[in-house]
Amino acid sequence: MITLQFELVQDGFTLRIDERVDGRVVAIVGPSGSGKTTVLEAIAGLRTPRAGRIAIGDRTLFSSADGIDLPARDRRVGYVPQDALLFPHMSVRRNILYGFHGAVGAGGAAPGNRPPVETVLAMLEIEALGDRPVTALSGGERQRVAVARAIMSGPLLLLLDEPLAAVDVPLRRRIVPSLERVRDELQVPMIYVTHDRGEAAAIADWTLALDAGRVVASGEIDSQ
Repeated sequence: MITLQFELVQDGFTLRIDERVDGRVVAIVGPSGSGKTTVLEAIAGLRTPRAGRIAIGDRTLFSSADGIDLPARDRRVGYVPQDALLFPHMSVRRNILYGFHGAVGAGGAAPGNRPPVETVLAMLEIEALGDRPVTALSGGERQRVAVARAIMSGPLLLLLDEPLAAVDVPLRRRIVPSLERVRDELQVPMIYVTHDRGEAAAIADWTLALDAGRVVASGEIDSQ
C-alpha cells in the first residue's frame, strides 16, 4: 500500500492528492503540467509538501503532523528521472554499481533485496554493455542503465518518469518486457509516469489520472 495524501505548492502550482493505492505498478497519466513528475519528486524527497503524509506500507517518508521528513538518501526509493543523469566518466557497470555503493553509504549496510548485478543486467538485456562508456549509449540503453542503477540501491519503491519517452515504438515493445521482468521477478513496486495509456495498460495494474494538480480518476486498470 502506497499512501499519497499531501498538498504541495510551488511557483503558483498546487498539487493536491489524497490516495491510497495498492498495486504492483501504479501508472500516473495526464497531460503535461498536470503534476505527474511533482508526485515522484515529493515521494523521492526532492520537493517538500506543505502538509500531509507519504508512506510506503507502514514506513512513513513524510508526515507534517508527526514532524517526519526523511532525507532523500534515507527513503529507500529508486528514482529514474527522464534524463537518466548517468555519470559520463564511468562505464555502464560502474554507473550501475554506484547504486549499490550509494545504498551502503547511506545506511551503513547494503539493503537486503539487492539482486546480483549480473541478474539485473540480464533482466534488462544490457549484459553486452557492461564495459561500454555511457556516452556511447542510445536513449533506450541509457534509460535501462538508469533503471539498473536504481534497482541496485535495493529500493522499497521504484519511481520511473517516462522511461520510454526517448525511444521509438519498436524499441518500446522490446523494453516493456524487460520492465515486466523487473516487476514480476524482483517484486519491487513501481510508480510509472507516462503519457501513453496503452503503455500504462501493458505495465501497470493501477492508474492515477491527473489534470491541473488534481486526481480525476483512480483505480485498478481492469476496472476502468
